[in-house]
Amino acid sequence: MTSTESITDEIRRDILTGRFEPGDRLLEVPLAEHYECGRAAVRSALVELTSEGLVEREANRGATVRRISITEAIQITEARAALEGLIAAQAARNATSEDRAELAGIIDDMRAAVRADRGRDYSGLNALLHRRLCEMSGHTIAAHLVANLRNRAAGHQYRLAVMPGRPGESLGQHAAIVDAVVAGDEAAAAAAMREHLQSVIEVLGRWGDVRPTV
Repeated sequence: MTSTESITDEIRRDILTGRFEPGDRLLEVPLAEHYECGRAAVRSALVELTSEGLVEREANRGATVRRISITEAIQITEARAALEGLIAAQAARNATSEDRAELAGIIDDMRAAVRADRGRDYSGLNALLHRRLCEMSGHTIAAHLVANLRNRAAGHQYRLAVMPGRPGESLGQHAAIVDAVVAGDEAAAAAAMREHLQSVIEVLGRWGDVRPTV
């Protein structure tokens, strides 16, 4: 039988990749049949995903994929800006020559995705770049918090990545982050990351007609 941990990972992945959309009900019996596991494993997975902010549970309704408002997405991004600025600085300090080459390669792949108008590929590369910066930083606490925050707003992040014109705009911002990390410039890396995430806040604010608080 599949372990509870792997079931949690599979349901989380299916939420983050859009197989389950915000508002979708997550019923124990169909999930147990789909993932070929017991209802107890599904129930435990839903409890864990509720603690992560991906699922919400209501009396008489059960579990659903949590909807994230624009206001909450902005607050999440504000928190990310503080944490990922630190991460970018730490990555600039700690990245090896192999790490720097990998980051440059990701940027090259992002440029190719923009040229070919492959929004889904760009979204995946965007997530990969941020994840690898977290790993290269060596700051495990900040990386854990960022992963949780990114997961909570995954739907909005994907919408941003495929919005016409947005990948080309964010590409330059990501390239500036990588250039600073490759140069070992901690202050510039932190500033470039904060500038990138401020741009995300501004776009989210326009979507929801909400005044950004930063």
